[in-house]
Amino acid sequence: MSGPSPRWRDPRTVASFTASPPNLQLLAFASRFVDPSRRALCLDIGCGAARNAIPLASLGLRVVGTDLSVPMLDAAMVRVRAASDSTAIGLVRAPMRPLPFRDAVFDLVVAHGIWNLARSGEEFRAAVAEASRVARPGAGLFLFTFSRRTLAPGAQPDPGETFAFSSWNGEPQCFLTEDEIVTELARAGFAHDASGPLTEYNVPRPGEIRVGGPPVIYEGAFVRRTG
Repeated sequence: MSGPSPRWRDPRTVASFTASPPNLQLLAFASRFVDPSRRALCLDIGCGAARNAIPLASLGLRVVGTDLSVPMLDAAMVRVRAASDSTAIGLVRAPMRPLPFRDAVFDLVVAHGIWNLARSGEEFRAAVAEASRVARPGAGLFLFTFSRRTLAPGAQPDPGETFAFSSWNGEPQCFLTEDEIVTELARAGFAHDASGPLTEYNVPRPGEIRVGGPPVIYEGAFVRRTG
């Protein structure tokens, strides 16, 4: 298990993630999986400093958060211990793949800003396949990942790759189009949730040339197929 990029150990990055608010669209989607008769199980892959894990537990879910960054997990633990429902949150040091969990155990999987960190299409696909493996049939998946429109129109993927690029910050990361997202997730058994489209944030205006700034983000919900 290789370690994370040095930036995920930088105290400034950890502090920024600690201060980040939860994703309200994620919480709205997650509320569909709250079951009054039992504590549904949620996996937060790349949980960072628990910005989403704690609010997800407050909804009534039992949450397992994974991350490779020890400083992020330390920050998450401080916040979890102070939470009103701390016993509903577990933290595990683990990569996006392989995941150290049994097959078909999670009712909801959260991949919030994690699969874009895959260094190749092969790693991206393996991570999605692992999420599919640990998700129950009918489980939800909430995705937050980089859009291809982050990059200049003429940007070229890394040699031998389709959607892995190193041109944004010097490190290979994945930037997908909407069609690629839907196709890749369908290959692993996740169908796009019909209740809403994939939403794209930080989209450049027509003719705008992006210089720095935040990435363009795709956000959307999927469901693990039952058949």
